[in-house]
Amino acid sequence: MNNTSAEYEAVINVCRGLFMKKTYDYGTAWRILRPESITDQLFIKAQRIRTLEEKKISKVGEDITGEYIGIVNYCVIAMMQLDCKPGTPVELAPDHVGKLFDEKVTETKDLMFAKNHDYGEAWRDMRISSLTDLILMKILRVKQIEDNKGQTLASEGIKANYQDMLNYAVFALIKLGVK
Repeated sequence: MNNTSAEYEAVINVCRGLFMKKTYDYGTAWRILRPESITDQLFIKAQRIRTLEEKKISKVGEDITGEYIGIVNYCVIAMMQLDCKPGTPVELAPDHVGKLFDEKVTETKDLMFAKNHDYGEAWRDMRISSLTDLILMKILRVKQIEDNKGQTLASEGIKANYQDMLNYAVFALIKLGVK
């Protein structure tokens, strides 16, 4: 029997652990990034995953697990940046950042459970490569919304796309056995 909540939390603990270590090492230098730059970072990570999936060889010796962790963490960064008001300092206290991280992940996990109810955990039967493609599609959607200055006619908006990408990356990490 699958315990999605426990598996999700285990993956998030790995992602959060790395995120907080980097926060102590680098501070919140990511605060300097514009939303478009964060989207491009997500694109780089997802494109690398796709390339590794297709070529089956990594010349730098790193597998896709670290890239999916990066996608989770960049999605959290993106959502935190969306909430920062003009005048928010670049450097934020690590404890505050940890609380913000937890808030964004909790909102996103709640969304995942609502969707899981309706979709019946279909992600469990999907290929990891399909999750990669869905992330890439969501990135392209966000880029288009950004190019349209945030204006949408029928879409759910940027934050919802970041939440979906985060959840797809967590699903991939669960399928990869990250604990």
